[in-house]
Amino acid sequence: MSLTLNTDIAIIGGGIAGLWLNAQLRQRGFNTLLIEQNSLGGGQSVKSQGIIHGGAKYALHGALTGSSEAIAEMPERWRKALNGEGELDLRGVRLLSDAHYLWSPGSIAGNLTSFFASKAMRGRVDQVKGLQLPPALQHKDFKGRVYRLSELVLDVPSLVERMAELAGDSLLHAQAITPRYENARLVGVQADDYSINAQRVVFCAGAGTQALLQAFALNKPEQQLRPLHMVLAKGPALLPLYAHCLGGGSKPRITVTTHPAADGQWVWYLGGNIAEADGVARSEAEQIQAAQAEVAQLLPWVAQEQTQWATLRVDRAEPVQSGLTRPDNAFVTEQGALVVGWPTKLALAPDFSDRVIKLFERDGIQPSAAQSYADLPRPSVAQPVWETLFNDPA
Repeated sequence: MSLTLNTDIAIIGGGIAGLWLNAQLRQRGFNTLLIEQNSLGGGQSVKSQGIIHGGAKYALHGALTGSSEAIAEMPERWRKALNGEGELDLRGVRLLSDAHYLWSPGSIAGNLTSFFASKAMRGRVDQVKGLQLPPALQHKDFKGRVYRLSELVLDVPSLVERMAELAGDSLLHAQAITPRYENARLVGVQADDYSINAQRVVFCAGAGTQALLQAFALNKPEQQLRPLHMVLAKGPALLPLYAHCLGGGSKPRITVTTHPAADGQWVWYLGGNIAEADGVARSEAEQIQAAQAEVAQLLPWVAQEQTQWATLRVDRAEPVQSGLTRPDNAFVTEQGALVVGWPTKLALAPDFSDRVIKLFERDGIQPSAAQSYADLPRPSVAQPVWETLFNDPA
């Protein structure tokens, strides 16, 4: 038997983008239902490194790009939210580091890159030394330059949990999602046994958006998957490090973030150039060997004997771009009552929400009478990927 629910906005996709949009709409008095087919944050969100970028890594050749300008205000917006002073109250979310760093290992090319990046960022980059260095770089053998960025690194699992709290009773776990039409006009969705009437439907399901479009018999907008082969390391010798290690190119050689495991040890999560083209082509064993070699070369004082290693393949879902390039901003498009988009980066979730809400304001979408959605099946919160990868049955 199908149950009917009435809402203003049906959001499909329970990653950070959908959760942020959901929370902002609820603050504005809208009735919302956020529908997640699996677990909250279980797609791209929980696999992200948690960096709230300010654009520095996109200016490594000294010129501010469209992406670095678009993303520049994001750290301050997130910082205010974490302090309970922003558009959302994210107090309680664990802040792993109040800064991210640009780290040059000492090569001439790397140092020049650091210098030009610092000039391009117009005061947003400060060199640090001594006890100001990240703990993993406070070693007598460290040689290089380190620049502090006014960026943040968040514990994404605690962020998802807080956003789920802000969602209240608006969450629905459902696996089969199909459109509902009246007179050839989209009026909502069928989600398992629930017939949901909505003024607007929003797709923000990351890689799952392609399947949703197909279920709605749509072939636009087109989605691209940008593959990454991330590396994780866990061990007693690892100390906190949140940094882009620079090489001579336009991308960081490696990007390291550090995350707390349930057993008290630290986990390093490695992205950057090592996770891209060459890394994608490597097998798991080859990728781990490459990462071990990088760490041995860049941080030779870090003992690896008791370190566990694993890899994680991630597909970053985005709108199609020429040559699989990274989009500069959050992307939103619409087809009648359907809005489709990708934030393209964790940090740009507020930008995604802004763009969707502007469409609603343009169309005069207004909140209806308050609704209560009691006793709906609720999606679980995704577990941190390192707990799954390093789970020891013993």
